[in-house]
Amino acid sequence: MKLLYDIGLKAYDGLLAVAAPFNQKAKLMLHGRENQFGKLEQAFAGNQSHVVWFHCASLGEFEQGRPVMEAFKSAFPEYKIMLTFFSPSGYEVRKNYSGADFIFYMPLDSAANARRFVAIVQPKLAVFVKYEFWHYYLQELQHRQIPILSISAIFRPDQVFFKPYGKFNRNMLRRFTHIYTQNKQSVELLKTTGITQATIAGDTRFDRVLQTAATIKPIPLVDAFTAGSDVFMVGSSWPADVDVLQPMIQKYKSTIKFIIAPHEIHENGIATLLQTIGGGAVRFSQADVATIANYNVLVIDNIGMLSALYSYGTYAFIGGAFGKGLHNTLEAAVFGLPLFFGPKYEKFQEAVDLVKLGCAMPVTNADELLAAFEKIHTTPGARQTITDTEKQYVQQQAGATTKIMADIQRLLKR
Repeated sequence: MKLLYDIGLKAYDGLLAVAAPFNQKAKLMLHGRENQFGKLEQAFAGNQSHVVWFHCASLGEFEQGRPVMEAFKSAFPEYKIMLTFFSPSGYEVRKNYSGADFIFYMPLDSAANARRFVAIVQPKLAVFVKYEFWHYYLQELQHRQIPILSISAIFRPDQVFFKPYGKFNRNMLRRFTHIYTQNKQSVELLKTTGITQATIAGDTRFDRVLQTAATIKPIPLVDAFTAGSDVFMVGSSWPADVDVLQPMIQKYKSTIKFIIAPHEIHENGIATLLQTIGGGAVRFSQADVATIANYNVLVIDNIGMLSALYSYGTYAFIGGAFGKGLHNTLEAAVFGLPLFFGPKYEKFQEAVDLVKLGCAMPVTNADELLAAFEKIHTTPGARQTITDTEKQYVQQQAGATTKIMADIQRLLKR
């Protein structure tokens, strides 16, 4: 398995170089890692402060790690925070995040890269968020006796860790000083492999969405667009999601306002989306307060507004679950919105919970979406029941950051 791991990493590195001229993400990853160690050495030259290293794969994991980063900064102001990303969808959006002192792509995993990276950064603590398991980095950190935490982790029986051939991957988990999981099932699964340094803390995203909801600022253009109407929010949509939504949009856009925030913002995609919707749609960047109320559909063509936009919602559809997997439901759930999404949601504990509670409705096609929506929309009191249940659930799940920080304080002050 180690040989396959090494071959896979080398193949990935080679594919990046081949794909870069044709793929924007590959190009950004390749460019972001150019002369990386030179940049790291320059950034850390003369640093006399202790450093804690947070690593996130992408933007979603960043939002899970952010509450812990900010709580850490408050508790340990003398420390500097090193934040790394694997993916450009995290780095490019948060490369100017003010809560971290250093922000870089993580060099690709290898024995030489891990040794050099850890020697430059010299972290006193490393925190990996959710799914990040890198053999050589974990090996080097453990060798140097640097505590390693995994936070908001979640495990399933079908993962390689729990297969007969998964010893190499299980050994990665054994290198963690402690693993903080989202649920009980994850702790029990780890125990079946002899991994006992794990406890349930919950998902730090609950803390994050509650923080965000408490500090939402109004968006004048959206205020003018919604004008007191019911609003159906579509967050992080892909073309497959829009195909399922299209009949409902056409049926209800004369009486309900729709706000659509695509997952990827590029001109061709926006143009196709506007063409699919037909009349009555306007781009956010081309709208003005005086006339926006005349439109029925508002298409968001920028990044960073989604969590605030959910505060305007009456209902929400969360994209991704007709493709690789569901995007963030909690940004909408914190406002108590009835949720709709596609069928690929089982890997997300909060989505499973919300479906069980009757607050979220998975659908497989346009007819199912219409039926699920109309049942709530036309039943007196149905939406309010969902809102009350959903808000209570989010409040009850909060507190993971406090649990993790209590242990970090003991680790660093012992």
